[in-house]
This record gives sequence, structure tokens and C-alpha cells, in this order.
Amino acid sequence: MATKQQHYKLTVKWTGNTGNGTANKDAYERSHEVIVKGKQKLRCSSDSSYKGDKTKNNPEDLLLASLSACHMLWFLHFCALEGVVVIDYVDNAEGKMIQTTNGAGYFTEAILNPIVVVQHNSMINKANELHKKASEFCFIANSVRFPVYHRATTVELKSEAAA
Repeated sequence: MATKQQHYKLTVKWTGNTGNGTANKDAYERSHEVIVKGKQKLRCSSDSSYKGDKTKNNPEDLLLASLSACHMLWFLHFCALEGVVVIDYVDNAEGKMIQTTNGAGYFTEAILNPIVVVQHNSMINKANELHKKASEFCFIANSVRFPVYHRATTVELKSEAAA
């Protein structure tokens, strides 16, 4: 049986830094944007290959967004509890889906690629450890039957005076 592979990409950007990053669990908003290049934010249709409106987000986009956002929210929560001050977080997530000849399909994997900026260099190792914990707690990742990989990049905030 021949298969057809689909590839999806999107960005989930945390917009909830109210000025103190994740200094504590009440210091930041959980707001974020789901951005799919060339599409409207969170206006939905089916995938265009299923006669949907290609300018609107589809369930496959939103599944990937859900995985990314869920991971981000757990990660920010654990950072706040562990004293890791996150200043910025952007994830350029990717997903791969197979469509079989009978029209059914399934995701084969998702790859989260978060880029995290922390307040101090001393927070990088702990932040990297907390990605594993976030993946263990993420409701969405725990609900899917395909692997969700993480390729996190964590860097220290560079002040403009030091640049």
C-alpha cells in the first residue's frame, strides 16, 4: 500500500512576559500566539488536500500547535517553580503525517524546536532538564501515539551594554 507524507511547520510564541519573565508562578501571563506562515491565526478549516480553505488553520496545524503550546506552558510553569527566569520562548515545531492509499492517515512524529532565553547563564542547565519534565507532564504529548521529540536551544539574555 503506497503512502503519502505531509509535513507541517508552525511557530508558537509566548507573549506573556509582563516585565519579570518567570520570576515566580504569578509573574507572567500564559498568553501565546500560534502562527502558521501564510495562514490566519486560529481560524480553522480542514486541510486543503481535503477541500478545505488553505488560508485557514487546519486540525493538523492545531494538533502540532497543541503539542507545542502544552509543552511550553508546562516548561514555563516548572521554570517558575525552580527559579529559572525565562525571558523569551519561541518554538518552531514540525510534524510529519502519513496518508495511506485508503485516505486514512496518522502522524509519525512531532519535533519541538524551542528557543529559550533565560536571565542568567547559570540557569541554562536547569532549563534544559526541565524540558524533559515538561514532556512527561504535557497532556497532549501523553495523548498521542507517535513520538514527540525535543531539540531545545537555551541561551542567556545578552544585555545591550555587553554586546
